[in-house]
Amino acid sequence: MLFAHLKERAKANPQRIVLPEGEDPRILTAVDMIEAEEVAHVILLGNRARIEQKIRLLELTHLTNVTIIDPSNAPQHEAYTDAFYTMRRRRGCSHEMADELMRSPLYFGCMMVRQGDADAMLGGASNTTADVLKAAHQIIRTRRGISVVSGVMLIDHLPKHYGYDGGLCFADIAVQPDPNADELAQIALCTAETVEDLVGIEPRIAMISFSTLGSSQHPCVEKVVEAVHIAKEKRPELLIDGELQIDAAIEPLVAHRKAPQSEVAGRANTLIFPNLDAGNSAYKLTQRLAHGRALGPILQGLNAPVNDLSRGCSYSDVYNMIIITVVQAIAKKEGKRICNMK
Repeated sequence: MLFAHLKERAKANPQRIVLPEGEDPRILTAVDMIEAEEVAHVILLGNRARIEQKIRLLELTHLTNVTIIDPSNAPQHEAYTDAFYTMRRRRGCSHEMADELMRSPLYFGCMMVRQGDADAMLGGASNTTADVLKAAHQIIRTRRGISVVSGVMLIDHLPKHYGYDGGLCFADIAVQPDPNADELAQIALCTAETVEDLVGIEPRIAMISFSTLGSSQHPCVEKVVEAVHIAKEKRPELLIDGELQIDAAIEPLVAHRKAPQSEVAGRANTLIFPNLDAGNSAYKLTQRLAHGRALGPILQGLNAPVNDLSRGCSYSDVYNMIIITVVQAIAKKEGKRICNMK
């Protein structure tokens, strides 16, 4: 199973994961499980007294030695403030503004990652996606040659003949409402890397459309075709094809009729959608109607792993995402960065 594989990788090489919403009961419950299983070294941000009080109220027994940092009075506060001011002063940030932002757990957590005091950050349980991404963009920033951050959802527990033993990867499902062809190519290449890093398989990428290999003509189709060309120029060895309709992408019999020469059609394990409407709707339909397990959203395109939780997340969602974030941090240290667009 995919998640069992991820958990084994995390346990073999635990990473330092900073959680900026350390006072949230869902976060604390998940971290108690993580600490018991020793799959990550967690750093909680927030008011120490309130966090310790909630640990007692929740009767959590594995958080005795967990690291707790209050950004407002942390030893790193002054150094982080100076570093952020140096980074952002040309964009109008004063030293006073930098000092105030470094009291925010989101910004402080991102700075911990940037300064090497943590390996990755997971937020969003009580902050909006926009707030998480704003802090990440300002401090972590996108990788060289990458202009967009995108979100991936891994869904497993599907019928075994789909994707990778019943698993499919969907992107972008979280961030970019209407990417252009170059941005769509970036999403495809970064998603290929995510599949390689996390799932450990060769990605077979279908660029999804309402048309299959020229069956319809429309600017929306042309965008997808152009994105395929751009992605192939950057990674000629990648198995990527499109435009493909969903049925041609994942059903072998349909692929035989519609795209018999395609190496991807009928066997795709990675689906790249032309816009956020399509991607978000497709993964949620798959999750609900096929009773699949959704893991994510997993953010990609940044210089270091930063992930975003839903504000409606459960403690089990937090637990799952901590493990995924650990594996992303491991992959980064192993140097598996191959989706630079230059």
